[in-house]
Amino acid sequence: QVQLVESGGGLVQAGGSLRLSCAASGRTFSSRAMGWFRQAPGKQREFVAVMNWSGRTTYYADSVKGRFTISRDNAKNTVYLQMNSLKPEDTAVYYCAIDRADYSDYGAYDRAPTARDFGSWGQGTQVTVSS
Repeated sequence: QVQLVESGGGLVQAGGSLRLSCAASGRTFSSRAMGWFRQAPGKQREFVAVMNWSGRTTYYADSVKGRFTISRDNAKNTVYLQMNSLKPEDTAVYYCAIDRADYSDYGAYDRAPTARDFGSWGQGTQVTVSS
């Protein structure tokens, strides 16, 4: 079972930036897609971004495209989410997750993954954007 630990959340003003990190334990990290999801109060968890196992392809939710960048360092078993031009509507708990299967490639599939595609989740990190 892979364990995921997020960090980097906090309070930021609108227009600011934050970088989230997610450190993974276990040997499956380098063969699995990694994703970020978020959940705002009273709302369902929603997809934010995903990167394939090699780091070559990505897929973003329309709401964050052009502002957020997902990246990974397989040598460090870590995935990142750089968030720029933050808006109050980005306020949520952000979760990282690891795909259930090896070598999934949502960028190549040209579709967003669902939460069911992911087998392990972090505990979440709060991001609050003030207006």
